[in-house]
Amino acid sequence: MAAEQSVFPSDSEGASPLRIGYAAGGFDLFHVGHLNILKHAKSQCDYLIAGVVSDEMLELTKGVTPVVPLFERLEIVRHISFVDEAVAEVVEDKMETWRQLRFDVFFKGDDWRGTPRGTRLEREFAAVGVDVVYFPYTVNTSSTMLRRALDALTRPDAAARWRSQAIEGTS
Repeated sequence: MAAEQSVFPSDSEGASPLRIGYAAGGFDLFHVGHLNILKHAKSQCDYLIAGVVSDEMLELTKGVTPVVPLFERLEIVRHISFVDEAVAEVVEDKMETWRQLRFDVFFKGDDWRGTPRGTRLEREFAAVGVDVVYFPYTVNTSSTMLRRALDALTRPDAAARWRSQAIEGTS
């Protein structure tokens, strides 16, 4: 997490508390799927914090070296109109992230729903009053697909492998 604590606008006296949301992602090769997640997340909270997963965490958790470095991904995400604040996510433990930022709702892709990791996350967040909201991924685009396309453009052997995976339906 970034060294500084999250700073969000205080609500006026007597008003209902702000609903603070947190949406984390690699946001590498930023695409419409990323934009959709942030837009949908903002529609369900008053203040949206986007956690941009660090290069090291992407390598550790997904085995992926990002194409766009963290500093640039942070700049891109913090300039998206739906995002009120962008922070670097440098820890894997989402509860540690919550302890630092104190959000009320956690947004995640629906590939976590029903998994042991997702179930554990829901249980841990429920204990501290955090809602978990799942969003579907954009079917026709992903950073993985974009990485494969870039790879195909730069390496002829990768292009043949990518085409055969697409034909087999494994892309």
